[in-house]
Amino acid sequence: MFDPYKVRNDFPMIKNDIKMQGKPLVFFDNASTTFKPNSVIRAILDYYSYLTSNSHRGDYDLAYQVDNRINQARIVVSKFINANVDEVVFTSGDTMSLNLIAYGYAMKFLKKDDEIVLSEAEHASNMLPWFKVAEKLGVKIKYVELNHEGRITPENLKKVITSKTKIVALAQIGNVLGYLLDMKEVSRLAHEVGALVVCDGAQSVPHIKTDVKDLDVDFLTFSGHKMLGPTGIGVLYAKKELLDKMDTFLTGGGMNSKFNIRGEVKPLPAPAKFEAGTLNIEGIIGLRAAVDYLTKIGMDNIDKYEKELRAYAISKLKKVPNIIIYNENAESGIITFNIKGVFAQDEGTLLNSKGFALRSGQHCAKALVNYLETPATVRCSLYFYNTKEEVDALYEALITGGDFLDAYFA
Repeated sequence: MFDPYKVRNDFPMIKNDIKMQGKPLVFFDNASTTFKPNSVIRAILDYYSYLTSNSHRGDYDLAYQVDNRINQARIVVSKFINANVDEVVFTSGDTMSLNLIAYGYAMKFLKKDDEIVLSEAEHASNMLPWFKVAEKLGVKIKYVELNHEGRITPENLKKVITSKTKIVALAQIGNVLGYLLDMKEVSRLAHEVGALVVCDGAQSVPHIKTDVKDLDVDFLTFSGHKMLGPTGIGVLYAKKELLDKMDTFLTGGGMNSKFNIRGEVKPLPAPAKFEAGTLNIEGIIGLRAAVDYLTKIGMDNIDKYEKELRAYAISKLKKVPNIIIYNENAESGIITFNIKGVFAQDEGTLLNSKGFALRSGQHCAKALVNYLETPATVRCSLYFYNTKEEVDALYEALITGGDFLDAYFA
């Protein structure tokens, strides 16, 4: 049985009694990054303490052991998302993974007047690479209209996809409104017109069970640091036939089988051809440990608990005077709100003075401000190590905040 209070003992950032402004830390910024359990920290320290060497570059025992750790990590990650092992590419994170698709696939195969479908709720990492493709190739970008709640619906998606649509790039869970998108239906609709589906899984893979074969997405991207792993490591999943056709994004050592002074280069098969240079070995090892930890808890248990905690948080926050909750019915642990008459980042500063870490601002989703009709919001994002007591403390901080300017003069 999953016990959120027991797992808190695994996280030094919780056990070490961290303070902010002299108050006990309550961390509600998990959509930005997550705490790391002892097992992840130990895995990284073990590499540096007992196995330091490079990968794919040494004919000695240490290098061989590191190669094995990387291979094992790829297997573990592939099982976690139900992919084939040769469909998992290690990158620096979600942003690099999306850029790799844009430059390695779209720049190669799209042409003028082709269409890419996005939504205005997308994070910058799933908008700016496509802007660059449109700028370079003359591709047209179209947007799925959000409904009255801010959701992407199949009906609205049908209105924008056409025979010219080549890529549909959407987040499975948005990082501001937090709604869960039916990616399986998105894939069905996109594939009917011959388009490929890019699933930004940065906010979904850490929280819900992910099965790329069931979803039938063509690409999936996510970051390790949002799922208990280290920063600077991420994953690009792509169907093998697409990886084989894509151009490399980076070139250099480790991605080729041979090259010569005539400029002839023979890349290695995927995924190696996309992993030029020295890999983020500690990141890969740490990511594997993070996936092991999540698997041991069970993604279904995490999803169930977060939904229960979110429902509790909504019931408490709705009692706060003058609160505006923008996504009351979202399926994720993301709760986005404002207090009437208080600028979001002033509210964030006030909460910081009381020991709370929440995100305030535009959350890298700057195209969403017109829909929300506000320049900024406060985001509370939950994870499985958060508790009802922490939610209660947030409620008390909000109702006893007084003049938000007190935060500057406390």
